[in-house]
Amino acid sequence: MPATPNFSDLTPDTVLDALDSIGLYSDGRLLALNSYENRVYQIGMEEGPPLVAKFYRPNRWSDAAILEEHAFVDELAEREIPAVPALKPLGESLHHFEGFRFAVFPRHGGRAPEVEDPAVLEWIGRFIGRIHAVGAVRSYDERPRLDIVSFGEEPRDYLLTHDFIPLELREAYSSVAAQAIQGVRFCFDRAGEVDNIRLHGDCHCGNVLWTDDGPHFVDFDDSRMGPAIQDLWMLLSGEREDRVRQLSDLLAGYEDFVELNPRELHLIEALRTLRLLHYSAWLAMRWDDPAFKLAFPWFGTQRYWQDRILELREQVALMEEPPLWPA
Repeated sequence: MPATPNFSDLTPDTVLDALDSIGLYSDGRLLALNSYENRVYQIGMEEGPPLVAKFYRPNRWSDAAILEEHAFVDELAEREIPAVPALKPLGESLHHFEGFRFAVFPRHGGRAPEVEDPAVLEWIGRFIGRIHAVGAVRSYDERPRLDIVSFGEEPRDYLLTHDFIPLELREAYSSVAAQAIQGVRFCFDRAGEVDNIRLHGDCHCGNVLWTDDGPHFVDFDDSRMGPAIQDLWMLLSGEREDRVRQLSDLLAGYEDFVELNPRELHLIEALRTLRLLHYSAWLAMRWDDPAFKLAFPWFGTQRYWQDRILELREQVALMEEPPLWPA
């Protein structure tokens, strides 16, 4: 096996042998869960309930960066904040097997939260506030910051230099991407200096699972430093009046624990724009992974890039509008 394997080398036998190597013995049941960046499996155990094993994409994070994420989630769990920490069967949360790095988690099921319910949003906001209160205590040393260069300029440049955009649309995409990045800078300038804290980083409804006991937060894999509003805006949807109401409901719970700097409201559409730029480049950078070709067959088509150009034009206009309420 090569020193740095790829996911095609991660066979079911390799997954089960990896768990055996840390003293966790499977009964042979293995179910692949929905994940593209990493490979995640629910695994039946000889004793006890199923566990979830995450095998990290090679060369994405350093060991130290993964351990920083694990330590942050441990801090949250110690304060009874409903995040799911990695298990430590051998006293460590990160394990190595045949070139792969992996971690094992208790299985926590749940359903999508009913975000149209104000009480649900307030409940979620309360726990995000608690996450951010812990996240502000110290900074990451190994994990990066969400910034315009890494989420805007570098993704744009990668797409333009690797021939993913049809030739007849390259000029239009280059132009609108430049306008979008300029708009992002304008929004950050309007916001002024804001604090960067440890975030969940990818706090959309798919990473907030709901049970009768309330929400719990999963998949801190994209955790990084950034403005607090990053963990709130992805829960907003619909027309402007809908998003105003949803943000109000979230903040009703959030600000029981921490106060949101109102200047961060200038960043909502800027952060959305950065996510759109980054997402297209993320697909491009992973295109050698066969799982991406199967899951995203429309990527790279002319229609896809026409839609992205239109989407960025809309974002340019939205970034010129006032924030959801006066900042």
